[in-house]
Amino acid sequence: MTTTIPAALREAARRDPAAPAYVEATPQGDAVLSFGALLERVRATAAHLVDRGVGAGDRVAIWAPNSTDWAVTALAVTYASGVLVPLNSRYTAHEVAEVLTRTDAALAVVADGFLGRTQLSDLAATGVTTPVLDLADLPALAEATTPAQRAAADARADAVGPDDVADILFTSGTTGRSKGAMSAHRQSLGVAAAWAGLGGVQPEDRYLVVNPFFHSFGYKIGILVGLLAGCALYPVATFDVAATLRLIESARITVLPGAPTIYQSLLTAPGRAEADLSSLRLAVTGAAVVPVVLIERMRAELGIEQVVTAFGMTEAVVVTMCRAGDSAETVATTNGRAIPGMEVRIAEDTGELLVRGEFVMLGYLDDPEATAAAIDVDGWLHTGDVGVLDEAGNLRITDRLKDMYISGGFNVYPAEVEQELLRLPGVDDVAVVGVPDERLGEVGKAFVVGTASAEQVVAHARERLANFKVPREVVHVDVLPRNLSGKVLKNELRGH
Repeated sequence: MTTTIPAALREAARRDPAAPAYVEATPQGDAVLSFGALLERVRATAAHLVDRGVGAGDRVAIWAPNSTDWAVTALAVTYASGVLVPLNSRYTAHEVAEVLTRTDAALAVVADGFLGRTQLSDLAATGVTTPVLDLADLPALAEATTPAQRAAADARADAVGPDDVADILFTSGTTGRSKGAMSAHRQSLGVAAAWAGLGGVQPEDRYLVVNPFFHSFGYKIGILVGLLAGCALYPVATFDVAATLRLIESARITVLPGAPTIYQSLLTAPGRAEADLSSLRLAVTGAAVVPVVLIERMRAELGIEQVVTAFGMTEAVVVTMCRAGDSAETVATTNGRAIPGMEVRIAEDTGELLVRGEFVMLGYLDDPEATAAAIDVDGWLHTGDVGVLDEAGNLRITDRLKDMYISGGFNVYPAEVEQELLRLPGVDDVAVVGVPDERLGEVGKAFVVGTASAEQVVAHARERLANFKVPREVVHVDVLPRNLSGKVLKNELRGH
């Protein structure tokens, strides 16, 4: 198996250069990019990055929604021997500026106007000094590169090694400070290969990528799976249920991974009964509690032959996964068994899930203390989740040691939200917990001590935080319940 991303791209182009790699809807119709053309666009884009001073090992951030241009740019970063730093497309400019500063990014590639926002001017207003390039300008700049410049980019790609850092994906911790999980080329490709193998992804598959490219589920289990399997990817910037139904039918989509909310929306969509979804064969879900009835309905009503669940995290991407033939109850109530290259065990004293193997991150960027706290001397990654293993080795997550909750498939870390809300005048104390939500799985509920109104709290959060982090409910209390050491008793708050 190829062990660097540039090598995987070249192999995909060599294997079947005319096969479609990306199909994206445009006002003029479908824009199809073959694997051969993908390689040439990546070479040209990498040549421009090198020409503008991006060096080997330099970090390049992308702040944009799913698109073919996103994928080309990401692959070009690694082709130029740079390190990819994907940024959540829903982030505010303040959140982006913090990551750019912490990574000492050599360049930020930004899509302006997504969701009606003004990303370029917003980022400039933060005062961040990182050079910024409009994603819309990049294709023309790449096209203008010379054969000599492209040859220089090829030399960069030749020099990339399997143990070189390929990407830094940012997550957050209970301290509220985001952490950058670093993965090597061999790790990012290896986990993609394992997932594709268990899912049986083939060149003839048509893969609708609803999962955001900035997330490991969209990037490593989307873009990299597409390279390794040689299948066509259909990226969508935002999930629209009616448009998704039309695309599944017209393009004969076969692979559709996503959070449970994606499938719940499809099942309840007006006109779903009239839509022809018979092409769907593989759905992989997780990131939230999955009702057994949802798995049964996905198989019976959506007609998806293979429905499986998985467990993963930014620090390890995919750890466990169900297999074809598992029962609906197994799929819905467990996260499957360890994938090839990974092993799992449950700590006897705490019940915490520990994972070890080829795909555990190299470590956190510039944070040896956090790395040592996460990965012990024997190589076990401490997940912060409490779980059990059945006799067959299937994992079931039962609780969280940390307070993190999952909203619409995205991890939300209350400490980060709380720290931001405490900057608002009139918020003297605050605690945020995740509470059940029928559509999103969980949403935030903020318990506030102080004079700031609920409207002010929500408005402040919307200005400073991505929308999935914004509390959906604000409750005023006189005092937060705490134990003798001063820790907030969040279990008591969840009962309110």
